[in-house]
Amino acid sequence: MGNATTKADLSPAGGRLVELMQGINFGRIEGLVIRDGNPVFDPPPRIVREVKFCGENGPRPEAAREDFALKAEVRELFAHLDAMGDGIIRCIEVKHGLPFRMIVEEDIA
Repeated sequence: MGNATTKADLSPAGGRLVELMQGINFGRIEGLVIRDGNPVFDPPPRIVREVKFCGENGPRPEAAREDFALKAEVRELFAHLDAMGDGIIRCIEVKHGLPFRMIVEEDIA
């Protein structure tokens, strides 16, 4: 998925993660399991939504579109997931519907 340039290029789970970030708009995804570079939603991650008074709190406008070009932040996120393979993302911070940063849990080899 790290080579995806549009939403249609993503796996169904990858597309679901993009839609989830767009729906959150501002907040965090916590405890997301990754298997073979793909997000897994069983068990479901925890969503922490940030509410900004007098601000943008609804989903991103592009969430209604079937396909669109992926922004650089999303492409970089999926490149990290591919490289990660299997693991747990403790937190993906989402700003304006895009991944801003993530905290990854790793075991020392």
